[in-house]
Amino acid sequence: MTNHFSNSESELPGGGLPGSALTDPLAQEARYRRFVEYLSRNELMIRRFVRSQLPSSDGVDDVVQDTALECWNKYAQFESGEEQKDSLDFIRWACVIARFKAMSWRRDRARDRLSFDEDVLGMIADTAVANCDQWEPQRQALSDCLKQMEKDSERLILSVHVSGDSIARIAKEKGLKARKLYSKLNVLRSLLMDCISQKSAIEAME
Repeated sequence: MTNHFSNSESELPGGGLPGSALTDPLAQEARYRRFVEYLSRNELMIRRFVRSQLPSSDGVDDVVQDTALECWNKYAQFESGEEQKDSLDFIRWACVIARFKAMSWRRDRARDRLSFDEDVLGMIADTAVANCDQWEPQRQALSDCLKQMEKDSERLILSVHVSGDSIARIAKEKGLKARKLYSKLNVLRSLLMDCISQKSAIEAME
């Protein structure tokens, strides 16, 4: 999975913050950590939505990355207002952004013989965004499965999202080769997906 953010906090964009907020590193860091938590907990659903908007899997990583960066750039807009936002609100908001990013990707490749009809994709997008409520059980299953993992395993899975952390950093701390951790990461992701599938199946039977 592509690392959507630089691990150098000094390179972070402003996240749509007013100039005064940019001078407060603590406020900026807190906002960024809230954003990363939302993204890491919901990326699977966003990725599935993006895949539904493209004629093949070729552009999924690029569109998800563009979506993540745009979400961060506009994150202050998401948090604005008096109503408290939750994970479901984030998914809905992110999918709207992802829809436009997917449209842009398809437009850039309009001559691709695999391109889908825009009206059909639009109907798929409208249905997916409208039915975001149905994704909540999967999101909760993901959260529960992560909590069941050992701390080191959870950290490894989330390392590609957390500011200041990375597989290279973990490898250095543990005295291991990064390649070995990447292999372990693939195994953990597979176990995580199995756990999510099992929990979702149980939820559907209840």
